[in-house]
Amino acid sequence: MRRYFFLPLTLPFLIFLVLLLPLLFILFASTITIAFQKLGLPLPVAFTLFWAALIGSFVNIPITEIRSYGPIVKVAKVSFFGITYPVPYIDWGEQKTMVSINVGGALVPISVVLYEFIRLIILNENSLFVRTLVAILISTLISKAFSRPVKGLGIAIPTFIPPLIAASLALLLGGPNKPLVAYASGTMGVLIGADLLNWGKLKELGAPMVSIGGAGTFDGIFLAGIIAVLLV
Repeated sequence: MRRYFFLPLTLPFLIFLVLLLPLLFILFASTITIAFQKLGLPLPVAFTLFWAALIGSFVNIPITEIRSYGPIVKVAKVSFFGITYPVPYIDWGEQKTMVSINVGGALVPISVVLYEFIRLIILNENSLFVRTLVAILISTLISKAFSRPVKGLGIAIPTFIPPLIAASLALLLGGPNKPLVAYASGTMGVLIGADLLNWGKLKELGAPMVSIGGAGTFDGIFLAGIIAVLLV
């Protein structure tokens, strides 16, 4: 039996891998929590936002449904000498795309940015508020330029462009509060430029569901803000 069945990993390496995964998760969680703390958020709030983003990345709230007409692959059944063969063919029909918003990838970053904006208004930090808005506008235009619709999937953008652009804008416009400009421009730039400004192209994707903010653990919008904050 040993000739046919064997472990793909040696037992010591398997034990090491099992022990390593929790350490990597703790390191990852600590890094994201530190990024939130650089925004001026208390440790309990930063830790809560980490879990909200993690769990919320699996939650998509339906917003609306987009209907369009286009080519659909259908299958016809053809019998020949008692044998049924499936024959695919192209037909025109109604396509439905459910548009939803991701909690971890969209609602959590929006809530953080709104909190920071309200704080700036209360503290009368008008200069920083305006510079942050300018950074978001520039990041939005760049994200729109680099975003591309991927048929059957959604709107895609190169992974490292948003955080690098956001970090650069933070260094240029952030002044004493670079983390805020980095996070706001990194998250809102992608959310507005890549997702919202491509709303008219959603019906061309042919996907059954499109999620604003992405669907999956720590999507691009969330990571764009976190990486940008860590870079500054």
